[in-house]
Amino acid sequence: MDRFEIAQRIIDCGVVAIVRSESPQQALKIAEAVKAGGIDVIEITMTVPGALNVIKELRETYSNDEIVIGAGTVLDAETARAAMLAGAEFFVSPNFDPAMVRLCNRYRKVVMPGAMSIKEIVEVMESGADFVKLFPGSAFGPSFVKAILAPLPQAPLVPTGGVSLENVGEWIKAGCLAVGVGGELTKGAKHGDFSQVQETARKFVEAVRQARKQKQ
Repeated sequence: MDRFEIAQRIIDCGVVAIVRSESPQQALKIAEAVKAGGIDVIEITMTVPGALNVIKELRETYSNDEIVIGAGTVLDAETARAAMLAGAEFFVSPNFDPAMVRLCNRYRKVVMPGAMSIKEIVEVMESGADFVKLFPGSAFGPSFVKAILAPLPQAPLVPTGGVSLENVGEWIKAGCLAVGVGGELTKGAKHGDFSQVQETARKFVEAVRQARKQKQ
């Protein structure tokens, strides 16, 4: 899959499952659960112990047609390159690191740097990034998206942090291309309840589908 196909998969799914875990084994189980729940875009954060090995194992187990695997909390170009070699297809950062974006552009990989102001959002867009991670979303709310899109209707926003089942529809209807969801999606894993993770994934996918239907 090329860069544009990966970007479209993220948009089509509408939900990026952000995996943070206490062990590689837990991360793999979370990935399996969210996939079973209908989310096929999975971000393994670099805070996961052995994150690169988790990415590599997922890449060896699933094809791109089954799961699009990304790396999250990527703070620099060196980490991005390591994750790229492990098999990651998209790269997410809480901040905007120009060197990391340049590397992803060089290798034609999807990149989603973080931003939290109009100035930062414009800088990310000018860098050639595919998406802008609006972070932390909990500091703004869906109404902020409408305010951004008024002067910047072309901004490809993906909020992360503060996205829940209760408000995910509002984020989508406000104009976000997709959302990133971590703890709200995977909290069942803390108790070993991966069936809850699967069911929560299913609910998020359905909530995004319904919101897009109502927006039409």
